Amino acid sequence: HEIELQTMTPPLSRAYQQIVRTSSSRTSSSLLSSSSSPRPSRRDHPSSSSSSVMMMMMQQQRRQLGIMQQRRNNNTSSAFALPLAQHHRHHPTNNQQQQQRHHPQYNSRQLSSSSSSPKKHEFVLSHPSDVDGTTTTASSDSDDTNNNGGQPSRGRIVCITSGKGGVGKTTSAASFATGLAQRGHRSVVVDFDIGLRNLDIHLGVERRVVFDFVHVLNGECTLSQALIKDKSVDGLSMLAASQTRDKDALTMEGVERVLSQLASKFDYVVLDSPAGIESGARHAMYFCDDAIVVTNPELSSCRDADKMIGFVSSRSRRAELGDDGDAVPVSQTLLITRYDPVRAEAEESLAIADMKELLGLPVLGVIPESKDVLTCTNLGKPIIS
Repeated sequence: HEIELQTMTPPLSRAYQQIVRTSSSRTSSSLLSSSSSPRPSRRDHPSSSSSSVMMMMMQQQRRQLGIMQQRRNNNTSSAFALPLAQHHRHHPTNNQQQQQRHHPQYNSRQLSSSSSSPKKHEFVLSHPSDVDGTTTTASSDSDDTNNNGGQPSRGRIVCITSGKGGVGKTTSAASFATGLAQRGHRSVVVDFDIGLRNLDIHLGVERRVVFDFVHVLNGECTLSQALIKDKSVDGLSMLAASQTRDKDALTMEGVERVLSQLASKFDYVVLDSPAGIESGARHAMYFCDDAIVVTNPELSSCRDADKMIGFVSSRSRRAELGDDGDAVPVSQTLLITRYDPVRAEAEESLAIADMKELLGLPVLGVIPESKDVLTCTNLGKPIIS
């Protein structure tokens, strides 16, 4: 029992030793008395019953200690017999969990494997080099190749984004996709605002929505079933967002798969990103080739736009690939909406030069303040039409 005593705390080991000494002395005294005199009855010696009970308890404890010692010596399949390395493999410590969380194998979106020779992650959506330096047109249906090793090119993915809500992202996305289709480019616009869709209203197709983005992600319908073709503009389609699901339905693998299918069918895939930096906005900006940052001439809108510019520059797929020099960064431009030159001249709002200096992006266009925007939205027609 010395091994068991070493594992006990000091008070417990002292008590255990005291019990052993007491029981041993009582046993020896009883043996001496029995040899010199007749054996007394229980009535004469009431303490003999307590000593016998103590001896039974000690024997039971010794048997239990022997069983535990045997379990430690024999490598059985019980939980106590797990080797130390195997135990830690099944039950990692907090430090091991943190190391695994930051290890390349822990993150499925890492671009290299754990082999000795790093191997690039095979994305479902083709490499950004397939579209860099190449202008895809609707007329190139057969031999659609670029200058990057003769690989077939895909459509460009353009994200309409902004940090602040109500700046005109959906209005701009609907008009931008419509303008591309009017110029002969096959275009599709995708609503990423899961749970709060509005793009179908801007295009006037709200009554034709049967399947949505989440249905395609979950495999409840095909992509062709969910796409809605515009009746007034040839070459324009729309993929509506879900009105009843939340943004947790979006997954990186599912979004990549859908965008890959869309990029193989269309020349331009326009993504209508929701406001903020939550799941819908992060999934929309991750795979984009170009980002159009929409902002109003006010400080709060510019500050939120600056935050989104930083996210696109550091957390997009092109930013991850750019660490190895495999892809150019996302092309970001600035779109100023609801601009009033009179108020800007009176210094009641920010001027164009102020926003360029504040955000550090080239200005793609300026959309003035107009009542026709609200009228076209209520009619279900893009303002460009």
